[in-house]
Amino acid sequence: MHSRFLTLLLFAIPYAWSQKPVTLDALSGGRTRGSGSSAITWTPDSKSFAYTEGKGLMLYDAATQKKSELANLEALDELVVASKGKPVFDWENRRVREDQMQWTPDSRRFLYAQDGDIFLWDQGWKQLTATPDQERDARLSPDGNRVAFRRDNDLYVITIATKQEQRITTGGSDLLRNGRLDWVYPEELSLSRAFWWSPDSQSIAYLQFDVSKQMTHPHVDMVTANRAVYEPERYPKAGSPNADVKLGVVSVGGGETKWMSVTGSADTLLARVDWTPDSKELFVQKLPRVQNRLELLAVNVASGSPRTVLEEKDWAWINVHSMLRFLPITNQFLWASERSGFRHLYIYSLKGELQKQITSGDWEVSEIAAINEKEQTVYFTSTAASPLERHLYSASFKGGDLKKLTTAAGTHSISMSPNGAFFMDTHSSFTEPSGRTLHDSTGKQLAVYRERDRKVLTDYQILPTEIVQVKSEFGDTMYARMIKPPNFDPTRKYPAIVMVYGGPGAQTVRNSFAGLSWDQALAHKGFVIWQMDNHGSAGRGHKWESRVFRRLGEQELSDQKVGLSHLVSMGFVDPNRLGMYGWSYGGFMTLYTLFNSPKTFKAGIAGAPVTDWRHYDTIYTERYMDIPGENSAGYKYSSPLNQAANLEAKLMIVHNIEDDNVLFQNSMQMMDALQQANKPFETMIYPQKNHGVSGPASKHMLQTLTSFFERTLN
Repeated sequence: MHSRFLTLLLFAIPYAWSQKPVTLDALSGGRTRGSGSSAITWTPDSKSFAYTEGKGLMLYDAATQKKSELANLEALDELVVASKGKPVFDWENRRVREDQMQWTPDSRRFLYAQDGDIFLWDQGWKQLTATPDQERDARLSPDGNRVAFRRDNDLYVITIATKQEQRITTGGSDLLRNGRLDWVYPEELSLSRAFWWSPDSQSIAYLQFDVSKQMTHPHVDMVTANRAVYEPERYPKAGSPNADVKLGVVSVGGGETKWMSVTGSADTLLARVDWTPDSKELFVQKLPRVQNRLELLAVNVASGSPRTVLEEKDWAWINVHSMLRFLPITNQFLWASERSGFRHLYIYSLKGELQKQITSGDWEVSEIAAINEKEQTVYFTSTAASPLERHLYSASFKGGDLKKLTTAAGTHSISMSPNGAFFMDTHSSFTEPSGRTLHDSTGKQLAVYRERDRKVLTDYQILPTEIVQVKSEFGDTMYARMIKPPNFDPTRKYPAIVMVYGGPGAQTVRNSFAGLSWDQALAHKGFVIWQMDNHGSAGRGHKWESRVFRRLGEQELSDQKVGLSHLVSMGFVDPNRLGMYGWSYGGFMTLYTLFNSPKTFKAGIAGAPVTDWRHYDTIYTERYMDIPGENSAGYKYSSPLNQAANLEAKLMIVHNIEDDNVLFQNSMQMMDALQQANKPFETMIYPQKNHGVSGPASKHMLQTLTSFFERTLN
């Protein structure tokens, strides 16, 4: 369905003869995203933050903008005892996070984890563990007197003053994990850790994962040794058992674990755990495996009994978040909900009584940056200015007092001090490489912390990105980005490559700096680049994304065809020389498109594609597709395996053979289906053990993909 379209040219960089074209060789130099910066760690008093600079750990005073050296990290290299030999390979999920540095409450000392050992800085390094084992996920107690950590599959606590170590869980194994996550929870619920200190520092709550019922995928390393090495991964496919998960509380002195009566199972997910400020209750977010209902439970630690605080229900699915914040002064808590169709902030009593809605509108809250309860203010990033941008805002607990604190158009990533007094703003846009500036709570800029590195813009001809607005069949606006070749001639007919992702949880069209990118290299070779976010993508609200429910691929393709029709209608794209590229969900979309709209594209590259949603993991797949037995027609319709005979375009499939996320089995079955249908295709297989291709092999891959499009579209 066509309506009026508005094309906005967001920037045009004047070309100079001294600028070089973006080539594949230029990409291998690693300068693809502008200047990088190390992470910062704010002190609890919000006055300063620490960061690394070379081998030094530095302290930056936010008020004076002066820096000084805290400690030298070189000394740790000699002190580390943990084994530096080749580790036993483990399929740990990429989203598992461990804090390398943590301040004590007085902002004078800090905990530091280095290469599997744990240290405390107190006017000098104090080594807390010195074993050949890996001490993982070290966590400082709220009072600063103890450290909890995981060794293998059990939890330990060490008292800092005496270095006395106490093992507080037992029986851990690779199948029974105490305080250690499985693969799918961090990947699809963004749960980065599995144990939590109580605020009074006397207890630890932890999740126990029994993964014995989870399916095992038989990965094999056929590269690093003379003989193939068996490397099985616990990977629960849609419809198969998840881990049985239990929530327990144990004293820091050890003893028996008290199990809470919210035990998870293969049909229950325990997505978040938070202690109440008085250490008497745990707030637990619990969902059924299809994730269409969320119960926020308050569990009495002494009895283990839960009470329901609130419920969220949705006809499609609930998006789990980490925006629960307790407000100790008023005995309330802050909560985020998408019940209006957009994620907004609410205040509740601890009993679950709605007190106030803080934000509202046809935009969504992205993240909470900080809370100042004394000033009754919450700071957060959102899409209020534009779905293409992210800005920092403040709002009063009373609601209706929204203030925009960042001004420059583009994407702002915020690191805010605990009380909101200062924030570090990492900003970029289509025209501006990444830079970092320090601000106070009103948004006033105090200092330039990291200058923008504009060398990429000086040295290379970065082609302009245009944002194109396209009306969908529902009348709402879809956003696309477009890059035209150099010396563009509107009277010519150019080949075009459609870059696609299309799936839930991701947004690909954003006002941020890309720098040296494959898109730029392809445009310099004469291709028009087009990418559009269809319904189902992130950043546009829950109603927008839920249109893909139970029929993945169908709405996405319908939207992409509307966008492509508009691109062709502009008059400078050859409809007979269209290509499509996508990775992961984008790989699925490439295959789905080529098979369900076989005459639209001349060529396509499917990277790491899902080819049958029964092969993908439980939590992601069942959220959007339901359990296979409850939606057999949807699974069949959404699988490219059932449509291989429709292929008419030139096709290349690319995949890592030990991909831990989208299993290589997807591509292998796709290849078999194409062979059975007597359909020619090309393939390139890489031996890496992750979802993407990295290192020197990435250059080989981009050369291969570029050559494919040059051969098939010119």
